[in-house]
Amino acid sequence: MNKLDPAIFAPAHTALLVIDIQKDFGAPGFAMAQAGMVMEPVEAALAASIRLIDAARSAHVPVVFIRVITRPETDSRAVRRFFERIGYGADAAAICRAGTEGAAYYRVAPEPGEIEVEKTLYNAFAGTRLETILRERGIETLVLCGLTTDCCVDGTARDAFERNFDVFIARDACAAFDPQTHENALAILGTHSAIAVDSASVREAWAVPAKA
Repeated sequence: MNKLDPAIFAPAHTALLVIDIQKDFGAPGFAMAQAGMVMEPVEAALAASIRLIDAARSAHVPVVFIRVITRPETDSRAVRRFFERIGYGADAAAICRAGTEGAAYYRVAPEPGEIEVEKTLYNAFAGTRLETILRERGIETLVLCGLTTDCCVDGTARDAFERNFDVFIARDACAAFDPQTHENALAILGTHSAIAVDSASVREAWAVPAKA
């Protein structure tokens, strides 16, 4: 891939989407850790995400915090049947339940006035006002970080591209529970809809206005 022009990430038309950095997905002792997932890649991605969030705030780039919040009444028939059929059991959908500690942010949190979007499954655009929020702010470029690369980052990236946004994935600021799955997801997205970039290059681009 050719070196990207830093102007691509100009704060005037760029937003940072922080996806599902929640206790059930990333914190020791919560759902994914209890299920035996390898958590080291998550911790590394969270550290990079925190640096990216700080850089976005310094450059006045809108930061959008996205969380999945599930409820029994919003669990779709499809998701329940899917989990049952692959052997997870019907209660597998009961992650990040409304009102539980597992749904809380983990190591990140929106500041007063920052945007929050609540979703019910993978894609942050499905059933939410995310597109409207971005359009109202003149956003055309999205940088994605968070969890997990192969699921909610992937689902959001694909839909964003089809909605005519330019999509970039901060490769070191997102993670799957297996490094190869993470790389595979980035490779597939890179073929069709989203470009993987190092978070440092994005942070450098956002630092340019501060130096001017």
